[in-house]
Amino acid sequence: MNKQTKFQALIVFDMDGVIVDVSGSYRETVRQTARLFFKGAGSWERLPDPLFPLTDLARVKQSGGLNNDWDLTFLVINLLFTLVKDAAHPGDLAPWSGYRKAIGRCDVAALAKFLKSERMPVTTLMNKTGGAENEFVATLYTKDVGSGNIIKQIFQEIYLGKDLFESTYGIPAKVFHEKGYINREKLLIDKHTLESLSENNILAIATGRPRAEANYPLEVFDLRKFFSDTRTLDDCLEEERKIFQREKRKVSLSKPNPYMLDAIEAAQKNKVSKFYYIGDMPDDMVAASKSRAGYIGIGILKSSSDKERLKRDLIEAGADHVIEDFEALRKIVEIL
Repeated sequence: MNKQTKFQALIVFDMDGVIVDVSGSYRETVRQTARLFFKGAGSWERLPDPLFPLTDLARVKQSGGLNNDWDLTFLVINLLFTLVKDAAHPGDLAPWSGYRKAIGRCDVAALAKFLKSERMPVTTLMNKTGGAENEFVATLYTKDVGSGNIIKQIFQEIYLGKDLFESTYGIPAKVFHEKGYINREKLLIDKHTLESLSENNILAIATGRPRAEANYPLEVFDLRKFFSDTRTLDDCLEEERKIFQREKRKVSLSKPNPYMLDAIEAAQKNKVSKFYYIGDMPDDMVAASKSRAGYIGIGILKSSSDKERLKRDLIEAGADHVIEDFEALRKIVEIL
């Protein structure tokens, strides 16, 4: 392959919703985590399954400012909890014991009625409440898996499945003991397209996934050979820790911060003449526009359940192009 052509470009892909279809994995995990969170509450059996449409969830995610799907899940549970009749959290108990005791004192009858009567219930609640944090829910989204982060642990158990969760974290699963939703993921991009793009360009990935979860589809679908660089949530967190140790200040380097894009550009300095970032969320386009190298932001609609709404959101966020499929991407790269 000719890697020194003067027309060589750096093409960076987001992973979820761009390379990998996550509608049955991450998105469904958000829904099921929210439902399992309320298990044990009064009238729990009245909650619909699924709780709300994926188009509803997509609308909330497209609102921006969410670093990852754990944050999205936390926001969704916060919104749902505004309709829950609850009691004070018994703070003197261990995290799981306190959580289960508190949930047992709650009643979700009003929530169940609302979810069944509204077409876009989570979006409606977000517009009404603005997403203000509930004190009880916030206590269950601190620290990490195994040390008190109940919401993140439920999410990881469902997404990874019992065996992969236990081998990853070294602790027994608490609420989910079946096959993980990670196994539902499918490729959105044809390997021939990646091979063609990689012939005269450098390909990379910038994703909000943790490193281990980004590596999984690269191995399962045999994609690693196409990408020269992969930046993940772990890279952002590692740099955030360094900044805190050095400057004693907390920063967030996850998207829409362009940190990952700038890091990839720095590693490929003087090798390319054009920079592209392909994503499916407004935050991806904001990151591209804020990047040091001036990435051309390309929004893709391929996996969206509400293409017209997403197209408007991507354009408002600064997308230079919005495309339906990867054939359109090839044309853009070839023309420019």
